[in-house]
Order: sequence, then structure tokens, then C-alpha cells
Amino acid sequence: MSVNLRGRSFLTLLDFTPEEVRYMIDLAHDLKAKKRAGIKGDTLEGKTICLLFEKTSTRTRSSFEVAMRDEGGDAVFLDKDSSQFGKKESVEDSAKVLGRIFDGIEFRGYSQKTVEYLAKYSGVPVYNGLTDDDHPTQMIADMMTIEEHISKPLNKVKLVFCGDIRNNMSYAWMYAAAKTGMHYVAYGPESLAAELNQDFVNNAKKAAEETGAVIEVSSSPDCLKGADVIYTDIWASMGEEDKIPERVKLLTPFQVTRKTLDATGNPDVIFMHCLPSFHDFETRMAAEQMKLGYDIREVTDEVFRSKNSVVFDEAENRMHSIKAILVATLGR
Repeated sequence: MSVNLRGRSFLTLLDFTPEEVRYMIDLAHDLKAKKRAGIKGDTLEGKTICLLFEKTSTRTRSSFEVAMRDEGGDAVFLDKDSSQFGKKESVEDSAKVLGRIFDGIEFRGYSQKTVEYLAKYSGVPVYNGLTDDDHPTQMIADMMTIEEHISKPLNKVKLVFCGDIRNNMSYAWMYAAAKTGMHYVAYGPESLAAELNQDFVNNAKKAAEETGAVIEVSSSPDCLKGADVIYTDIWASMGEEDKIPERVKLLTPFQVTRKTLDATGNPDVIFMHCLPSFHDFETRMAAEQMKLGYDIREVTDEVFRSKNSVVFDEAENRMHSIKAILVATLGR
């Protein structure tokens, strides 16, 4: 089947067919091999995208900038402090302005509606670098990483996401699993399972009907058995300090430890994390909270630094996968 994604926005994996998702993963592998071989690309020559950030970032910003420049393009960074976006200018007006200046727009921020409005009004491809509801660029990198470390097709892989199963990464994984036929388990407290957005869950399950994917929610450690991938994310971000006491109490039983990995019964299980991670007390936030009596580590340092951990391969693959998305949708 021929796949042509030129001119498409990248807002959520639910917008793409399984064949289109497969194409982007394959292209990411190919572009990574070319980068390693020192082969310079030019598919984005003459193209410039806007990086519009409400939330701070390390991997997303770096990946978009390097990906564009590797392929002969350029990127201009704008944040909420250096632009009128959302202050003196509406999202619609900003989208119409930026769409006349740039060839594409990347948005990283809070509302999924914002990235959808940018796509609706800008007239150029728009890329979701993260919202409160989704993180689709991370998913292409993650599936690429799984294929590098697990000798199974994705539709034979079981991934268990541990912890705050209501967050954007958990929903993003539901969509990714649904599009690739994976077995996905959201493993967290019953109280959080009851708070899941059922529209999001139902959308994932509907997409899963096409691929045979399994989407499950569990509060039992029995769900860990047979997992190929253990995944987690931080329990609290900057600005959420007031929620830390309740988050720690609720989520500590779901902290990823050596026992978690052992419970899979799979010596080759891999550990993944979108980063940043609280795995030790070398960050200001983790150290300050520990002084207050709260261990906010979602994963132990033992696991994070173990042979099972592939988190830095995963982080590198953000750039290769974002490059693939850009080349597929904006390249010549």
C-alpha cells in the first residue's frame, strides 16, 4: 500500500491508519541508520517551522531543531514569554499569522483544543509536541525503541504502564497499542481507574478492533506477568507540589522496583520512561520533597540504571522519530 502523508498534521495517532503508523516507524529506523552513516539529508531544504511552547522541554525542542537542520531546514522557537500567543492574540489569529510565515507549527502545551485550533486555522501542518491529553511524537520513538530491543513484532508485545494511569502518556499508549496490535495494560490504583476518561478509552478500544490490540486496566500485580515492557512516568510535575503528598501515598505501591521487573517472569523485560525521571535525589524537586518526608521517585535508581533500562536509547530516538514525522508530512 502506498502511503502519502504530505501536508498532514500530526495531532494524535488516532488520525492515522495502522499502515501509516507503520510507515513512520520504518522511516524513523531508516533515517537513524542514515544519520549513523553520516549521510546528510535535504528533504526539508527551504522549510522553516515554528516551535510554539507553553511548557518547557529538553527532548522535544532539541529533537525538532536538530531534525529540521539535519534535513536542511530550520526552526524558530517561540514561548509564552517571547510572543503574544494567548495573551494579546487569540489562538485563531496567531494560527493565521504563523501559517503565513512558517511551513509548519509544532505546539507543546496544555490543551488539546489549542493544537487542534492551530491545525484548523493555520493552513500548514501542525505537530503535537505534548498536551495534557496526548503525546503522539513520543509514541513513534517508543515503538521504534521497542523494535530495537525486543525480537518480536509489535503485535506480540505486552506493555504495562505503572502509576498514574490517567495522564497523557497512558492515553497516548492506549492509542499507540490500538494502532499496532499491542497488548497494553494500565496498571494503577482503582481510584484512578475510576477517573479514566472513558471517551479516550472507548476511542482506543474502537481502534483496537481493527488490529486485534488488547487494552486493559488493572490494579492487580498479576497483570505484570508476561510483560515485555514496563513503562512509567513521573507522579507530579513542576507546579503540582501541592498534590505530592496524596500522589505519593496513592502511587508508591506502583513504584517500579526490581520486584516489579521480577514479577514479569521475563529476564529480558525492558524498562522505558519518557523522561525526565525522578529516580534518585539529585534533582532539586526530589531532594526538597524527600526532606519533607515524601519519596517522589516513580522508579528506583537500581532499575533506572539497570541493564533492563533503555531510557537513553529511547530519548535519542525522539529526534529520529520526529525527523521521520517531519520528512513524511513536510518533506519534498
